[in-house]
Amino acid sequence: MSMFCYQCQETLGNKGCTVNGICGKKGDTAILQDLLIYTAKGISVVAEKAGQVDKETSHFITKALFTTVTNVNFDDDNLIGIIKQGLVLRDSIKARFNITGDLHDSAVWTAETKEDFLRKAATVGVLSTENEDVRSLRELLVYGLKGVAAYADHAFVLGVEDQTIFDFMVEGLASTTKDHSVDEMIGLVLKTGEIAVTAMAILDKANTGTYGNPEITEVNIGVRNNPGILISGHDLKDMEELLKQTQGTGVDVYTHGEMLPANYYPAFKNYDNFVGNYGNAWWLQDKEFVSFNGPVVMTTNCLVPPKQSYIDRVFTTGNVAFPGVKNIADRVENGAKDFSEVIAMAKTLPAPTEIETGSIVGGFAHHQVFALADKVIDAVKSGAIKKFIVMAGCDGRQKGRNYYTDFAAALPKDTVILTAGCAKFRYNKLDLGDIGGIPRVLDAGQCNDSYSLALIALKLKEVFELDDINDLPIVYNIAWYEQKAVTVLLALLHLGVKNIHLGPTLPAFLSPTVVNVLVENFGIAGIGTVEDDIKNLIG
Repeated sequence: MSMFCYQCQETLGNKGCTVNGICGKKGDTAILQDLLIYTAKGISVVAEKAGQVDKETSHFITKALFTTVTNVNFDDDNLIGIIKQGLVLRDSIKARFNITGDLHDSAVWTAETKEDFLRKAATVGVLSTENEDVRSLRELLVYGLKGVAAYADHAFVLGVEDQTIFDFMVEGLASTTKDHSVDEMIGLVLKTGEIAVTAMAILDKANTGTYGNPEITEVNIGVRNNPGILISGHDLKDMEELLKQTQGTGVDVYTHGEMLPANYYPAFKNYDNFVGNYGNAWWLQDKEFVSFNGPVVMTTNCLVPPKQSYIDRVFTTGNVAFPGVKNIADRVENGAKDFSEVIAMAKTLPAPTEIETGSIVGGFAHHQVFALADKVIDAVKSGAIKKFIVMAGCDGRQKGRNYYTDFAAALPKDTVILTAGCAKFRYNKLDLGDIGGIPRVLDAGQCNDSYSLALIALKLKEVFELDDINDLPIVYNIAWYEQKAVTVLLALLHLGVKNIHLGPTLPAFLSPTVVNVLVENFGIAGIGTVEDDIKNLIG
């Protein structure tokens, strides 16, 4: 077995990818990612012994975790370079604090050549933890931390940090090198949910403090006749710098996938070359990047291995890497990324081919919903709105995800969908109407903006003077794909939310014992048929 990976929803047979990943990563890439996580664990072991987590350690751990999220980094040489940086950092901590003695192997291993790295990588993967339940809880913790790292990374790019997040990353990773009881491991998993809420809060603060609070916005989904640049992923700082550099060039900018919610921020509405959104969720990029005609900038996760027909038009930046794809270097301190090569290419290429026309409405983050609070509360009290259905999370390639389109279309007319993340592309273009002027799909933004959904629920709990968040007229039918969705799930569990339906499949990394714990303590369930689930959730 050259690899074993089951961290995402589309893992082979809902058991695990063992040769190459369904996501497109090769076996060597997968095990090198395992080795990067192993290296981060070793750094965490020595940082814990040192008694402090400095800025360099904090940022490296964050980068290591984020780099291994599904659909981020496919480049073996790039991964080895990061691992080498980690080994230097680990050993410098040991030297500075004179850390010696009996250390976990992750804190002492070393390698020189690529072959050395691959040999070591083959021994430290997921299956190196033999006990199924221990393995399940350790992986659940690590995947939750990967999502936390993504949120923390976006926040500190905008100058906002919280040391408690980095401290827990170190504590959590180090814990996976130790023997703990099941109860202790479950406690750490739930603590990950608490830290996830903190990470979501600081990212919300960073985004809204920099770009303003999202507003109700009608987003154009058609095209203009100018050449264009398509920007995908999640990084709003990259979005800002690209818009600044394209002003007055004759080049338009369009969002794709999870960058759609950039259209809702006031700061970006000042750019007359910002046209709107092109296309749909991440998994359709192999078709939509072709028809767009112009260059594409991938800022974070969600990259599908590019086809030869357009690979020369794709640029990566941040943690994203793919062999043979041009990379835009990180900004230097107090500087900006240089998008000049992307802009120059765009000027030589045709305008986007139109694939749809019209508009979609979004911008219902917590600040905007709070502004509509009286209207929403009156609708609930009058019975015009009977239920809110949280349908946040991820979209994906599996045909079974048509379930979410069918579910949204079949919902009673007195229900409202609360959403965030790319799951919305399954139903945000349906004509579901409104209830007294309140749209029946309220899009809070990216998966990074899931915090808004939690704040909306907590606000309603306060307004209706309820003791238990589960007494609200809110139910949860969440789609997941990658590790940030795992983080959102853990955050909801920390907030006390129960009876969450999770699909289209339950995670393969949850052992039967761990599933039973989640069912008994939190009422976690999978999905069934649309008809049965509407009956069970809505009544």
